[in-house]
Amino acid sequence: MDTWRRISITKRITLFGGVLAVLLSAALAVVVLTAVHRYATESRTEEIAADGGRVVTQVERQGPVTPLVHHSDRKVQIVDPRGRVVAATPQLRGRPVMADPSWRDMRDSAAVVCGGAFPSGECNIVVARAAHRDGQVWTVLVAAPVVPPYVVPWLAVTVAGAAAALAAAVTVLAHRIVTDALRPVTRIQTELDRMNDAGTDDRLPVPGSHDEIQNLAESVNRTLVRLHAAMAQQRHFTSDASHELRTPIAAIRAEVEDAMQAPEESSIPTLGAKVLNSVDRLQAIVDGLLTIARLESGRPVEREPTDLAELVTARCRERESVTGKAFTCSLEPGVTVLGDRTELSRLLANLIDNAERYACSSVSLNVRRLPSAGRDAQRFPDGVALVEVIDDGPGIELDKRELVFQRFARLDTARDRDAGGTGLGLAIARQIAFAHGGTLLVEDAAQGAHLVLRLPLHPDGSL
Repeated sequence: MDTWRRISITKRITLFGGVLAVLLSAALAVVVLTAVHRYATESRTEEIAADGGRVVTQVERQGPVTPLVHHSDRKVQIVDPRGRVVAATPQLRGRPVMADPSWRDMRDSAAVVCGGAFPSGECNIVVARAAHRDGQVWTVLVAAPVVPPYVVPWLAVTVAGAAAALAAAVTVLAHRIVTDALRPVTRIQTELDRMNDAGTDDRLPVPGSHDEIQNLAESVNRTLVRLHAAMAQQRHFTSDASHELRTPIAAIRAEVEDAMQAPEESSIPTLGAKVLNSVDRLQAIVDGLLTIARLESGRPVEREPTDLAELVTARCRERESVTGKAFTCSLEPGVTVLGDRTELSRLLANLIDNAERYACSSVSLNVRRLPSAGRDAQRFPDGVALVEVIDDGPGIELDKRELVFQRFARLDTARDRDAGGTGLGLAIARQIAFAHGGTLLVEDAAQGAHLVLRLPLHPDGSL
């Protein structure tokens, strides 16, 4: 099996087609020879019967019966009513009845007889004809050699040659069809190798054959588009991450160098406080990256009934205690989802922190359930748990609504990341939403930003 797999597809299909063609051609040759053999046998039997009929006429007229036949391969015996051979062709003179002991039952019929009156190993077609003479029944037995399976040598050679030519033609045709069919695959492979060597963002040539090869090329091109986009995003992310990490590291280095240059003007508590601020930022960035990596790994989240209204209430109380901005909450009780309580709490915290950071004076939070309809019916079969977070800040432009969910995203608006954020909050929030089978989008609002979280509602609807 391993050897077979190491053979190219073209050779495998050609070999398979060749073997199949040989088998079918051989079967066709056998069928043709069998049909011709049957026809030749029937024709010879009719000829033997006709020869026997002429001898029967001579016997019934009591005329001369010599010569019995005019064919050198014919053998004739005339048997009287008592079963004695009274006349025979030279080949059978002095021999017993060729069809003995069944010749009486063979009258007006034909059979193949081997041996007996004939030489050992020789088989003949024997036809028995009844002749009526002087009120008694005589029997005329006429025989001729059976038709060989190949009928005649030239016919066998012709059929075998035609079968071989047909098998060869089918094999060559199969090889050509496979080669032509796989030629686009070879071009695709060559182009992929060239793209890998050159590192370009080109696309594969798409054949206009409207078959599986075209579908393959189009699928590969779609994959290349996503791959190049992912690689570009990865490069962008690496650049941004390096910049984000460089900033606190540079701050730590500057503080330490200043303290070392003027140790008498520095104090450990002051230096530690300044360094710890940068360390906290570093830790926040690293923790965020680790969280995103864990969420993107596809590891299943824990599933337990969680009341979203309770989580939002707890988060609102925490924020109200540390900020002077007003929080307005419209919470429908019993909006329950299945998920990881800790992760869902972090998701809501990120949304609230983001809204609080950019709000001018107030943040609104709404939690309610909605029936699923349209395209949401499959994703949310038991209904939608809806969470809305709205701030009265500068808002998000329409063409930037997806950009805010990218890691370390920067906007050319007043919503650009300030010193208090890491640029990972909304990216982590969306990953958590996806891990729970939900969505997180930015939607229209009269003022500020309007972030909408949708999660599958718990089948029971409440705790």
